[in-house]
Amino acid sequence: MKNVRLPYYLALLSCGCLAPLLHAGQQRANVEKAGEKTAASAFEPLDRWKAAVVSGDKSALTELYMKTPPALAKTPQGQTQDPAEEPAYWSSLRPGGLSHFDVKILEVKNLQPGVKGFVLRYELKFQTSAGEKSGVISGSQVWVQKLGDWRIVSTQRSALAENAPRRLPEPSKPNAQLYHDPAEAPGDIAAALAAASKDHKRVILVFGGNWCYDCHVLDTTFHSKQIAPLVDENYHVVHVNVGDYDKNLDLTKKYEIPLEKGVPSLAILDSDGKLVVSQKKGEFESTTRIGPEDVVNFLKKWKPQRGG
Repeated sequence: MKNVRLPYYLALLSCGCLAPLLHAGQQRANVEKAGEKTAASAFEPLDRWKAAVVSGDKSALTELYMKTPPALAKTPQGQTQDPAEEPAYWSSLRPGGLSHFDVKILEVKNLQPGVKGFVLRYELKFQTSAGEKSGVISGSQVWVQKLGDWRIVSTQRSALAENAPRRLPEPSKPNAQLYHDPAEAPGDIAAALAAASKDHKRVILVFGGNWCYDCHVLDTTFHSKQIAPLVDENYHVVHVNVGDYDKNLDLTKKYEIPLEKGVPSLAILDSDGKLVVSQKKGEFESTTRIGPEDVVNFLKKWKPQRGG
């Protein structure tokens, strides 16, 4: 899967484009430390932003964006600091027939104290003369706390696209901590192999990232009623964070994962650490193209061969 990710905002931080805002957001000594109170599933300012979108309230939306300097917006048409662009776009959806709006948080980054970044998936439904239509937008937001108030300082969004149906189960609330810090991957793999050597299971390495919605769908599938027993009986699962396709490249090379084919991409190890198989053609990269039978067949084919 290829998706909107946070490195766009990390680049803004590194170039100093957001420096005045960050300085203002850190002036208070009692600024909330990022991550202490904000759970992956709840951020009250984002809830207010969603409510304003649902109601089509342009004024309420405008108040949630930084004004001085104006928030940066990266849209399908290009980058802009027009303060009216984002509020105008999102408030136009309700008059356009918006009947359902769900915001799924895929990833949360505590970029600095008082600075939070979110990778988001917006799922929409519209009532039209031809019936109900579904759509999806990939997006990101960076919020800064200034004098106790949170304001959006940077956004990115894709064009509205058709929300392709899936036969695999989708998460109602994605686990924004599904993939650990990239540096933890070697230790996670070692722990899984140690467990596998005792219970004679195999290890599945799922290369991907929290920003990847297909990675969340595959994990939900692994935990589904139909497939969880097959996974639990035969495998230990390790999620290997590849960052922005720039982390754990030594592991992708070692386990023969071609990242150019997208993620999620799987490798299976025997209990002694030997590579059994790795996906070479992006077989699970798009969960709109596969169904439960594909996942089941893969897991059954590569499960450990126990003597009988």
